[in-house]
Amino acid sequence: MSLFDKVKEITEIQATSGFEGPVREFMKKRMIELGYEPEFDGLGGIFVTLKSKVENAPRVMFASHMDEVGFMVSSIKADGTFRVVALGGWNPLVVSAQRFTLFTQEGKKIPLVTGGLPPHLLRGTGATPSLPAISDLVFDGGFTDKAEAESFGIRQGDVVIPETEAILTANGKNVMSKAWDNRYGCLMVLELLEFLKGKELPATLIIGANVQEEVGLRGAKVSTTKFNPDLFFAIDCSPASDTFGDDNGILGAGVTMRYFDPGHIMLPGMKKFLIETAEQNKIKTQAYMAKGGTDAGAAHLSNGGVPSTTIGVCARYIHSHQTIFSLDDFTNAQNYVRSIATRLDKATVAEIKNY
Repeated sequence: MSLFDKVKEITEIQATSGFEGPVREFMKKRMIELGYEPEFDGLGGIFVTLKSKVENAPRVMFASHMDEVGFMVSSIKADGTFRVVALGGWNPLVVSAQRFTLFTQEGKKIPLVTGGLPPHLLRGTGATPSLPAISDLVFDGGFTDKAEAESFGIRQGDVVIPETEAILTANGKNVMSKAWDNRYGCLMVLELLEFLKGKELPATLIIGANVQEEVGLRGAKVSTTKFNPDLFFAIDCSPASDTFGDDNGILGAGVTMRYFDPGHIMLPGMKKFLIETAEQNKIKTQAYMAKGGTDAGAAHLSNGGVPSTTIGVCARYIHSHQTIFSLDDFTNAQNYVRSIATRLDKATVAEIKNY
């Protein structure tokens, strides 16, 4: 299967915060195919432990997150349309006139669109379109009224998830899809598990994916408590801003070295290790100063403090139906993660922790 085919398969799965089951089942099946026995934390995170034969080997976690941004039905109106609350961060400007799927408690899939007021109905009213609140957006399944919508099993609390298809860009270098934040990481950890199969490792590695990252880094708090790592590496995607006149996050420019975000500062020992590993393995990297956080922000505050960082790529227009990201960036990050995972012995981990 080509890299694009793998990307298409995993990004088209629909799974939002608190509804990670479809991605978890996909990852569980692949882990078992590779001969691993996945474990689960109490919120639904999924991990495989690769035990080192080295006595008192350090424990290192590589964690993606399974959830993509979505919505939850907050009310069903008399006319059969829906209002929602956001699961994760959404710019209201990217929500209108898009396709979604509503998942009922019984597992039915209901197609929806988001509607906005057409310009025809604004003429002569003196009204000026303004930025709507998420709570004001109309989600419409074409039902006659509330009773008909409810007859299909739709209830408050049902989740609503973007519906879209992954395609290659014309130049073949990039992909347009939803959910690269963070199916990038999910695919990465599965590929890492395949690469490490049967290898002797100097550290015990805990590899998998958390839940509910998009709603407050919740899963990482649970998984780091359960698995108690010495180091934590979040595998996550960040927004590119190159098309907005900013060089902080450039598509195709390599792995993002996330030195700073509002909830995390990279420690000196980790920075030294990452720079040296990238140089030794000819990994293309770019400095990145983030405006949002990753699971590293929760992990580094757990268990008395866990040195953490993010091994990331950037993508344009994340948290929308149509993200654009580079296949070369994925391959570059993959080589980096492999180099990191096989280099982390007792001495190296101790040096990283010697802040």
